[in-house]
Amino acid sequence: MNTSSTMSTDKGATPAGANRVLTLSTIAFTLMFAVWLMFGILGKPIQEEFGLSDVELSWISAVAVLNGSLWRLPAGILADRFGGKKVMVTLLLAGAVFSYLVSLAASYEMLLVLAFLVGFVGNSFSSGIAWNSAWFPAQRKGFALGLFGAGNVGASVTKFIGPPVIAATAGTTVIFGMQGGWRLIPTFYAVLLLVCALLVWLLAPKQDRMPGKAQPLGAQLRPLKDIRVWRFSLYYVIAFGAYVAYSAILPKYYLDSFGVDLTTAGLLTATFIFPASLLRPLGGWLSDVWGARVAMYGTFLAIIGALGVLSIPSGRNDDGPFGLPLWLVVTLVFVVGCAMGISKAAIYKHIPTYFPDNVGSVGGLVGMLGGLGGFFLPPLFAYLTVFTGVTSMPFIVLLVLTVVTTAWMHVVITRMKRERPEQTELLEVPPEVHDRPATS
Repeated sequence: MNTSSTMSTDKGATPAGANRVLTLSTIAFTLMFAVWLMFGILGKPIQEEFGLSDVELSWISAVAVLNGSLWRLPAGILADRFGGKKVMVTLLLAGAVFSYLVSLAASYEMLLVLAFLVGFVGNSFSSGIAWNSAWFPAQRKGFALGLFGAGNVGASVTKFIGPPVIAATAGTTVIFGMQGGWRLIPTFYAVLLLVCALLVWLLAPKQDRMPGKAQPLGAQLRPLKDIRVWRFSLYYVIAFGAYVAYSAILPKYYLDSFGVDLTTAGLLTATFIFPASLLRPLGGWLSDVWGARVAMYGTFLAIIGALGVLSIPSGRNDDGPFGLPLWLVVTLVFVVGCAMGISKAAIYKHIPTYFPDNVGSVGGLVGMLGGLGGFFLPPLFAYLTVFTGVTSMPFIVLLVLTVVTTAWMHVVITRMKRERPEQTELLEVPPEVHDRPATS
C-alpha cells in the first residue's frame, strides 16, 4: 500500500481491523516490556548467586536496555516498509529463544551476553508505534498511541510475580528439570512469548498497512536532519529513558536505603511503574484535546518539583532513619511516575502531527535515543552514588537534566512566538489543525 492511500485514511473513519491491531500489539508490547526489564527484580538474587558488585549488577540491566534501544530506528522503518505484524512476530520469537537461554546462564560473562540479546525485544515499541499509526486516523492517533504505550506497565509484571515465585521455588527443580528461583522467570516468559507470537500471527489482519512501502529509504531518513526530532529525543530521555532506569534501580534503592524486603521493594516500585504506564492513554487524550505542549509544560514542571524534594538524601543507617520518610519518598516517586506517563504520550503526539509520512523513522529515532538514556543512566547513577556517597544521586541527576531541557524548550517556544507570531497557533496543535503540516 502506498503512502498516499494510507494517509487518506487519516481523515476518515477508523478502518476495520485497527482495534485488533491495537489490542494485539498492546498485549505483545506489554509482555515484551516485562521481559526487557525483568532484571530489575531478578537483580538481587542474581547478585547473590554470582557475587556481583553493585556496578557489575547495574551493567546487566544496562546492556538489556542498550539492545532494546539500538534497533528502534530500523525496527520502525521496517514496520513502515513491511508491516508491523511481521516485525512484532519476529521480535516475539527471538525474545522467546533468548529469554529461555537466560535461565541457563552459568557465569557473569554469559549472563551479560544473554541479557544483551534478550533486550532485543525492547525494540517492539517503535515497531508498534509505526504499526498503530498506520491504522488510525489523525483524530484518534494520540489516544491509540497512548494506549499502546501503556504496555510499559509490563515493567511491573515481574515486580509482582517475581519475588513470590523466586522465594517459593529457590533451590528446587520444577517440571521438566527446570531450575527454580530466579531462573524460572525467564523460562516462564519464553513460553508466553511463543504463545503471543502465534496469536498475533493468526488474529492480526492478514492485509497489513505499510505506509513506507513505496518510499525510498532516503526519503524515510530525511526528517532526521530536523532539529525538532533531536529535541523530542531529549524530552524522551526524561520521560522514558529515566522511567526505564528508575524501574531497574528502584527495587534495590528501597532495599538498600530503607531495609524493606524484596517483595515490598517490588510493590513500592510498582507504584511508580503503574502510573508511568497506565496514564499514557490519558496523556494521549490530553494531547488530542488541549495540545501536546500544554501537557509537556505541566508534566516537566511536576517532575522538577517532585525531584527537588527527592534530592534530599534519605534512608536508614546505624543511627536510624534520616532525610525523608519512606511514605513521602514513595509518594513523590509516584508523582514523578504520573508525570512521565502523561509526557511520554505528549511527546509521541508530536511525531505523527509534524511528520505524518515518517512516523516509523522519526518515532524510531526518538525511541532509540530515549531508550539509550535508559542504558546510560543506571551505570551513571551507580558510579555517582559510589563516588559521592549520596543516596539520592539518581534523583539529583534527573533533576538537573529536566531543568536544562525544560529551559531549552521554553526558550525555543518563546523565540518562536516573538519571531513567528503568525505560527503561534501551531504550538499547541489543537484538533482542528491535526491534518495541517506543522512548521514549528
